[in-house]
Parts: sequence; C-alpha cells; structure tokens
Amino acid sequence: MARGFRQKIRQKNTENSGFGSNASGRFINRDGLPNVKRKGVNVFNRLSWYHTMLNLSTFRFLSYLIIAYVLVNLLFALIYYVIGVEHLTGIDKSDPLNEFIDVFFFSSQTFTTVGYGRIAPVGFMASLVATFEAFLGLLTFAIATGLFYGRFSRPRAYLRFSDIAVVAPFQDSTALMFRLAPYKNNALTDADVILSTAIEVVEDGVAKNNFYRLDTHLSKINTLALNWTVVHKIDENSPFYGFSEEDFKNTNIEIIVQVRAFDEVFSNTVVQRSSYVSEEIVYGAKFTLMYYPDNSDLTTILDLDKINDYQKADLPVMAGDPE
Repeated sequence: MARGFRQKIRQKNTENSGFGSNASGRFINRDGLPNVKRKGVNVFNRLSWYHTMLNLSTFRFLSYLIIAYVLVNLLFALIYYVIGVEHLTGIDKSDPLNEFIDVFFFSSQTFTTVGYGRIAPVGFMASLVATFEAFLGLLTFAIATGLFYGRFSRPRAYLRFSDIAVVAPFQDSTALMFRLAPYKNNALTDADVILSTAIEVVEDGVAKNNFYRLDTHLSKINTLALNWTVVHKIDENSPFYGFSEEDFKNTNIEIIVQVRAFDEVFSNTVVQRSSYVSEEIVYGAKFTLMYYPDNSDLTTILDLDKINDYQKADLPVMAGDPE
C-alpha cells in the first residue's frame, strides 16, 4: 500500500469519476451496470420497470412473461369458479378438475380476446369479470408488444470483453492490456475507449479510493471489425509505475472501462461498460492471437472462444521496479 500512496502524490487524482472516494466494493459490474443499491424510496420508485425488462436476458424476459400470463389466467379462473360454473355455458361438468380446466382456458381466451364461442358468460357477475379481463388483456398485450419492440430495436454495442486483463511486455516496457471484440454482425465505426482506475490507499489509518485517468496507446479506431486490444503503457505517467506482482495482488484496484462507437444501421452512438478488479489481472502474461485466415485464405476468422487465451511472458526490469 505504501507504493500506491506514493503514486497518489506523483499523480493527479481525478474528481470526475462519478464515484465517491469512500464507496466500497466493485464500482462497475461485469455487465456494465453500476454496483449501487438505493435506499430511502419504495420499490416502485426505486426501479424503472421498463429499463429492468429491457435489460433482462432473453430467457428471463420470456420466462417472466409466461409465468405472469399463467398466474393471471389462474387468478381469473379462480374468480369464475367462485362465481359458479353454472354462469358459464359449455362447461364440461363431469368432474371438478375438468370444470376448472375449462374455466382456465375460457380465461385465456377472454384475456387474449380470442373468444372461440364454446364457453360464454351468463349473468351480470360473470359478464362483468369477462369484460374487465378482456380490457386488462388488451392493455397487457400492448405493454408486452412495446417491450418486445424496445428490446428488438434498442441500439446495443454487442461487445464481448475478455474476462481478464494482463500486465504484458510492451515497447521495452510493460503495459496493462485487455481486449474486446464484437460478437454480432453489426457495423461499428469511430470506436473510442475511456479508461480510469480506482486505487485504494490508506491515509491516517482510513482506507479511501483515489481515481486516475489512464492514457491508452490507441484510444480510437476507425472500424471495430476484429478484436481490439486496449493498451495502457505503464511508464512514469502511469499510477501503476513501479507496481510489482505483489502490489497488483495486494492492492484493491479496479479498472473501469467505457467504450463508445457509432452503429451505422441505427445511426446512433452505442455505449458499453465493464471493469476489472485486482483478482482479474494476470501479471506477466500476453494475449495470443484470436483471428486467423480461413482455408481459402480469402476470409478472416475471428474466434471469440480465444478471447481469454494468453501465455506467460517475461517482463523487462524497469527503473521503477524493486530490485
């Protein structure tokens, strides 16, 4: 921690990180969302349900819709059953199970406004419930359609980050590297990356986080077609200058990544974030090549299964390293 404290004096601590110096835990989760929990407001005001549904995985999104659909129909089926199956024509009254099954499918037909006609409500109460259910079904399917369209049409970067960052040899020195690659067939241009880091230091016996902007060897590329290895050279201008392998392991570090690019199809700028903590930094390693020509030598193959592949590498001894 003493070496990290020395870097704080030499480097300028940035104040525009968006995170407080006393915040704890990881700042950015691997999915790019801030690691923040909010209190002081109820759950309905704390969460944007629209954003929550858009950010869900496809499996969870479809699962929630199916579960909600089944539960709503079970609820209305129970209401119809309590009112009495005699208020529904066409019900199979051979046994209670068949009655409830018929009532459940009548509810689903009413909820979706299909209405096959075999079963129909008779009397005021059954008709009132059916009318309300049909109205609720129209609203619900309108919301579901909007969510489907929002998920389908929302611009995304579709980038995959390596699970690790490495400290590798670079230009007679060392550099902190990670890489990213597009995994869909979207066309991204004018991509740029912003790097910052949080380093925990101890001042007067109190641990706090200092934030630093990290310069990159190449901060912008014209086209993001293959993988991009982002390189931060560890020199006199780096907050990691003089860090040994033990320093990277024993110091609480988080590398915060933000990538922006222009999607030509949506004509919009897309953003994706990620981060790396100390446990995800491999010291003395370098990434191996993850693209190669195909058998015809006419097309390049980008193998995303190799995005985390690396090999051990000897690092040069620098002036700032301990002897």
